[in-house]
Amino acid sequence: MMADLRVAVCDDHPLFREGVTRTLTELGFDIIAEGGSAEDAIHIAQQHRPDILLMDISMPGSGLEAIAPILSGCPDQKIVMLTVSETSDDIRRALQDGARGYVLKGIGSASLAEILHSVAKGEGYVAPSLSAKLLAEPQSAANDDASLAGMNELTTREREVLELAANGLSNKLIAIELDLHEKTVKHHMTRIFTKLNVSNRTAAAIAWNEAMREGSMRAAS
Repeated sequence: MMADLRVAVCDDHPLFREGVTRTLTELGFDIIAEGGSAEDAIHIAQQHRPDILLMDISMPGSGLEAIAPILSGCPDQKIVMLTVSETSDDIRRALQDGARGYVLKGIGSASLAEILHSVAKGEGYVAPSLSAKLLAEPQSAANDDASLAGMNELTTREREVLELAANGLSNKLIAIELDLHEKTVKHHMTRIFTKLNVSNRTAAAIAWNEAMREGSMRAAS
């Protein structure tokens, strides 16, 4: 139930924060805390342990800078960035540091509610337009090396699952394609995330595409 979902909202623009808080409350979410800085976000995570911490990037102290210390003290904290930034570096860093979702501020209330619910269930989310942008862009050399190192640890079955996930298939469709139970696919995805050191499907898909791109380049050289 939505009423059981405890959410904290951190944004340094009071009117926007109040609007998000009011909207989510009307939709049945329990808003347990609000803040306007990275320091507030860290404190809220430590003191209140919300189910989801909804956080802006461009606030005092930087929302991006808050992710690592939050997860250091609260490893299970689910963080969703709610921002206007469409910068690839911001998106990549948020995902690599452990944010579970990356949402643009123009989103509608019903869609935001749906995303928060899916993240609470353990899924990840990145705005589709941003996912396409990330998948089309190469990463830095350091990230390429890290992706390849993790990719080498994947089993044959995990690589099959990841390839289908990178092509946009859901766990249910992957299960049908590979004749597996959906729970088995979820288990494989969890192991893939761990080996690649990512927290969501988009980051895993990026790692796969980079590994394939790097492999093609090496084969051609």
